[in-house]
Amino acid sequence: MRCSHCGVCCEKTEMMLSNADIERLEKAGYSRRKFARHDKHDFVTLRNRHGHCVFYDTEKCRCKIYKHRPLGCQIYPVIYSEQYGIVVDDLCPMKNTVSGIEIKRKGKKVMKLLQKIDNEATLHKNITRKKH
Repeated sequence: MRCSHCGVCCEKTEMMLSNADIERLEKAGYSRRKFARHDKHDFVTLRNRHGHCVFYDTEKCRCKIYKHRPLGCQIYPVIYSEQYGIVVDDLCPMKNTVSGIEIKRKGKKVMKLLQKIDNEATLHKNITRKKH
């Protein structure tokens, strides 16, 4: 896939984060409070600022943490749709450059990542309930 660096994928992001993503970003020197939030389903997602991911540089049209970006960002534009399963995101203007082989390879990663994130959120909910 060829990325045009348009930033569409970074607008109003709902990118979910795994514990490994969070740890990688913290090791790179970023504060969890500044980049992560819990959504209504208790999944950890990237924060937005002014309509973009907190790590998106709107002037340079680049990701400030490209080397450390979350796995979901690395896999994009291959995503999971509840209606269609593994697909290439229609919002991505470069969607037609993603090969069938890449969709299959990244699709497996998407499913593993979603399972991991779901397990982590369930564990977090259980721990939180026990504290209250």
